[in-house]
Amino acid sequence: MTANRCTTRRIREMKGKKRIAVLTCYDFPTARILDRCGVEILLVGDSVGNVVLGYPNTIPVTLDEMIHHTKAVMRASPSALVVVDLPFGTFQVGVEATMEAAIRVLKETGADAVKLEGGTRNVETIRRLTAAGVPVMGHLGLTPQSVLEFGGYRLRGKGSEAEVLLDDARRIAEAGCFSMVLETVPRALARRITEAVAVPTIGIGAGPDCDGQVLVLHDMLGLFEEFQPKFVKRYAQLAGTIEEAVRAFRREVEEGEFPDADHSFGDPGA
Repeated sequence: MTANRCTTRRIREMKGKKRIAVLTCYDFPTARILDRCGVEILLVGDSVGNVVLGYPNTIPVTLDEMIHHTKAVMRASPSALVVVDLPFGTFQVGVEATMEAAIRVLKETGADAVKLEGGTRNVETIRRLTAAGVPVMGHLGLTPQSVLEFGGYRLRGKGSEAEVLLDDARRIAEAGCFSMVLETVPRALARRITEAVAVPTIGIGAGPDCDGQVLVLHDMLGLFEEFQPKFVKRYAQLAGTIEEAVRAFRREVEEGEFPDADHSFGDPGA
C-alpha cells in the first residue's frame, strides 16, 4: 500500500464531512485516469459482466474474472481505495466458502476490500471476514445478483420493505461493514438509513442524501447504450465519439488517405 492510498478508516471518517465519489473500473488505462482525478473509491464491480463481457446480467461472472480485472486496476491506482465485488456463488454457499474467496481476492490482487450483496443473512459472514482482517462494503436495496429472485430491476424499499432494509443496514453496520451501497431505493429511506448508521452510505439511484455516490463508468460516459436507468446522468456520449472516429479511420484507409507522409517513415538514408 502506498503512503497516500485511501483507506477504509479514511472513508469512515469522511461521513458527515465530505461526499465520497465512487466509480466502477475494470481496466488499467481507465483506472489510471480515475485515480488521477481523485476518485476516492474504485469499485471493480461484477457489472463488468454487463458492460464489458456482454453477459445478460451479473450472475455468470466468475471469481477468476473478477481477479483478472482487479489486477489490472491495481496496477494503475496508487491513491484510490479499490473494492472488489464477490460474484454470485462465492458467498451464497456458506461462511467458509466466502472466507476462502475473499482471502484469495485480497492475496492475489492486492485490493483493499470486498463487497457483499445482501443484509441480515450476511451478518455472521461480515463478522468473520472483518475479524480475519478483510474489510467489507455492504450492498442493500436492489442487489443485481438477486435479479432472478426479484423478477427484474425495480425499486426496493417500498412500504413494509423499508423497515426491513433499515434493520438490515443497522445489522451489517454493527457487524463491521466500513460502508454500504444503497441501490435503487426511495430517497426518504436512503436518508433514514444514512442517519441511522455510523458508516458512510454510497447511493446509486438512492437520492442526494447519502454520504457518497457511485455510478457504473460505462453508463455515465455513454459507452453502454443498451439501457439507461433513471438515475444515470450521462456526463459524456463516448459511444458516438468512438463511432465517429472509427468511421473516419475506415474511410481514410479505404480512400488511401491513411497513412500519409506524416505517419510514415522515410526511406533509410534519405
